Amino acid sequence: MKTFTKTIATTVLLATTLLSTAAMAAQKIAIIDVQGVIQALPQTAQIVQGINNEFKAQFAEVQKLQKDGEFEVEKLQRDGATMSEAQKKASQEKIMAIRAELQEKATPLQQEVQRRQNEEQTKLLGLVKQAIDAVAKAENYDVVLNAGAATFAKPEFDISEKVLAKVSQSN
Repeated sequence: MKTFTKTIATTVLLATTLLSTAAMAAQKIAIIDVQGVIQALPQTAQIVQGINNEFKAQFAEVQKLQKDGEFEVEKLQRDGATMSEAQKKASQEKIMAIRAELQEKATPLQQEVQRRQNEEQTKLLGLVKQAIDAVAKAENYDVVLNAGAATFAKPEFDISEKVLAKVSQSN
């Protein structure tokens, strides 16, 4: 009786192993470098250019403040030895005022630019996701992994170029 039970258990274990191996072999897996696809998209350059144009005036204003501040610091360093205490104090106060104004304008600008970049990147990620789904469906992939999740993958499993072509084609 013990031998029969062991035989049955071994047979069940062997059958389960064979079935799971067959199921794993039947899955078709692909790899994609999502960040690489986004960076290679022509839309990415257009978005960067659009955001730069959108905030051009604010960027110019911040750059002017930076140059003014640098000029005042250089002036204080260069002429400080010959300046009176009142002139030094006035120059230092002017530098502090420029720095405060720069901080007041640069931080919100940086936050707004970051918000806009995130909005646009979310839109691009949606397009890339649709393209991944379309390529995976057309080529019957069961699983699509981000390239960062795989330690190694053969180049023939990489569908990044196909997805890039699909997204570029859609615009």
